[in-house]
Amino acid sequence: MTTTRRLNPEKLLLSKWTAAAPQNKEKHFLVVALGRPAPDAPVETVTLEAVHTRRQRQLPWRALRDAAQWLQGWR
Repeated sequence: MTTTRRLNPEKLLLSKWTAAAPQNKEKHFLVVALGRPAPDAPVETVTLEAVHTRRQRQLPWRALRDAAQWLQGWR
């Protein structure tokens, strides 16, 4: 069973996340950018940067609500 958490996409910038199933030694992530189609449009995506490798990945911000994939904070 996956649980969802409530998040405000406007407050995700620089938030810390832990991958529930780390891959390629990438466990801890930082939100480094918010993706919007236009300056006044709502947030659609976030860019996560792995702390260890500095590799970036972009995903829909709602994916962070899935506790089976992402844990809030660094653990």
